[in-house]
Amino acid sequence: MKVIKRDGNIVDYDRSKIVRAIEKANAEVAPDERLSKDRIDAVIDRIEALKRPRMLVEDIQDLVEQGLVEENKFHLAKTYIIYRYNRALVRKANTTDESILSLLRNENQELAEENSNKNTMIAATQRDYIAGEVSRDLTRRLLLPDVISKAHDEGAIHFHDADYFVQPIFNCCLINIGDMLDNGTVMNGKLIESPKSFQVACTVMTQIIACVASNQYGGQSVDLRHLGKYLRRSREKFRRHIEADCAGHADAETLERLVEDRVRDELKSGVQTIQYQINTLMTTNGQSPFVTLFLNLQEDDPYLEENAMIVEEVLRQRLEGIKNEAGAYITPAFPKLVYVLDEHNCLKGGKYDYITELAVKCSAKRMYPDYISAKKMRENYAGNVFSPMGCRSFLAPWKDENGNYKFEGRFNQGVVSLNLPQIGILARGDMDKFWSLLEERLDLCYQALMCRHNALKKVRSDSSPIHWQYGAIARLPKGAPIKPLLYGGYSSISLGYIGLYEVTKLMTGVSHTQPGGTEFALKVMNRLRKACDDWKAQTNIGFALYGTPAESLCYRFARIDKERFGTIPDVTDKGYYTNSYHVDVREHIDAFHKFTFESQFQKISTGGCISYVEIPNMRHNLEALKEVVRFIYDNIQYAEFNTKSDYCQVCGYDGEIIINDDNQWECPVCHNKDRAKMNVTRRTCGYLGENYWNVGKTKEIKARVLHL
Repeated sequence: MKVIKRDGNIVDYDRSKIVRAIEKANAEVAPDERLSKDRIDAVIDRIEALKRPRMLVEDIQDLVEQGLVEENKFHLAKTYIIYRYNRALVRKANTTDESILSLLRNENQELAEENSNKNTMIAATQRDYIAGEVSRDLTRRLLLPDVISKAHDEGAIHFHDADYFVQPIFNCCLINIGDMLDNGTVMNGKLIESPKSFQVACTVMTQIIACVASNQYGGQSVDLRHLGKYLRRSREKFRRHIEADCAGHADAETLERLVEDRVRDELKSGVQTIQYQINTLMTTNGQSPFVTLFLNLQEDDPYLEENAMIVEEVLRQRLEGIKNEAGAYITPAFPKLVYVLDEHNCLKGGKYDYITELAVKCSAKRMYPDYISAKKMRENYAGNVFSPMGCRSFLAPWKDENGNYKFEGRFNQGVVSLNLPQIGILARGDMDKFWSLLEERLDLCYQALMCRHNALKKVRSDSSPIHWQYGAIARLPKGAPIKPLLYGGYSSISLGYIGLYEVTKLMTGVSHTQPGGTEFALKVMNRLRKACDDWKAQTNIGFALYGTPAESLCYRFARIDKERFGTIPDVTDKGYYTNSYHVDVREHIDAFHKFTFESQFQKISTGGCISYVEIPNMRHNLEALKEVVRFIYDNIQYAEFNTKSDYCQVCGYDGEIIINDDNQWECPVCHNKDRAKMNVTRRTCGYLGENYWNVGKTKEIKARVLHL
């Protein structure tokens, strides 16, 4: 038998530990109240006779108490309970020492692989993790209700980002970059005025991104269309200078050519600044900023032509890549690029199709950009098109006091995710029990989400001036509460979920892509969505349904459930759970059917969703990829391509680094297995990852089949 400890670790069952605990209680009572050696053995024998493969340590202790009562040793049982309580107090005194020390010794493998864009060997990252372990411990023991901590520990729910909960900061946001550039901002107590040129605007933008990332824990997004104004300013400045320098000695055509050369040079330098800065800046949590650049060419934009030039240059530089330490061009993880498809660029003869063709070429080699269909998004969000916050978190439409829709300058309060497969495991095929358990778990999620909300209610603008005072989200006075921004749907708060495929398989016996399975999966999703809508109506808080980007969680939930319930085919045996509503990564389905199938869940999961297809090397078959992009525009709101973009530093191989049968990354040419001597980039969830993955996510990546 295995015992699941309170921290989630699994140890071998040790009978002697129960004996010692009872004997310590024996020593505290009168002789006639003590339990003899043979009766102690009898109590333990009854526990072992249950023949459970795994038991929670608390369940074992409950059975010991029950056994002492059955032996009519009531005073002894009371003494044992007191002993157990005192041990709990000792545990509450400090539970972080070993986790921190194991991190510093580079022995905490699970923590080291929690985030594929964090290198725990680096001092700044270690510092953040050390603080995070302390925060996680205090959150579990002191800040959360016991029922929430217990539900998290048992894998019923996941209280995301507990490592930041001690200091009440929020999740992700859509930076109001237009306001910050146009009206200035303040960083580190220094006034940054509105830029006079494109390159300065690019520099200021990247500094804002770094400052924002250091004061929150989730992703952020920036709409690049706000840079178009500054490219025009540069053009006008160059024209004035060149006209003055030429003093009438050059014709109009020559003047225009000289101006265009200067603008192109400025454009290239500015975009290069963005790419280099984001990939070389390290925020206070020891990683590059998790940032998304939103590439949206709007027909009514007065700077549309400038923005078309900017988007084209961003894609050109991303296609080229960034050099690694060996000087070879590789695929960077950041910034994430999201490209909007609309009537003028959906590869159906539009004016800007040439930019989309470049985007497709870039996706084939570098995985980004991802694609949003303006056509489908308008159907789901009251006619609006706007960026996700980070990789997939979407806001609900919200109007300001003038009746205008506003998206930039809004944020997400936090996420709690629901373990759907565990409900299916416990229900054992009983539909009534499933729906009853789902209601109980939804109530737990609501309580946990309200813990997040209530913590933020106490925050004042001084906690993060860049967000609350200087424009990223608001321009509140010093000392002002942020509480008003938590209500009315201005910000969202997210109910996440994972494993729709697995719970459908458990409850119906088939995948959710099959008849019967689909109906059940849609019923589950609609119940989750209704819960969010009901909570929003009751509280005036922006609850939203969010397909969790489960990087480490896909492994954590599966590991906990396997340890508790054993090996269940197609559920706990894989080592991972399937992300959100996605089709099982092993299921053979073509790209068009996969996008069509998953699009029906995106309409329900409007607080967060993204769908992908796995593709081979398409660099020599771009016409086929263009056909899929056309399909995206007409059929699904938000989609991306997964391909392979790796590099072996030993032999120079530029292709797919494989995962061998031992779950190791290996160059197929020279068989190099040294992870420090290869660059591997994979789609982790919505973002790309480049620092390797936990064992569960690695198994999931290895199991992925091609859809094209």
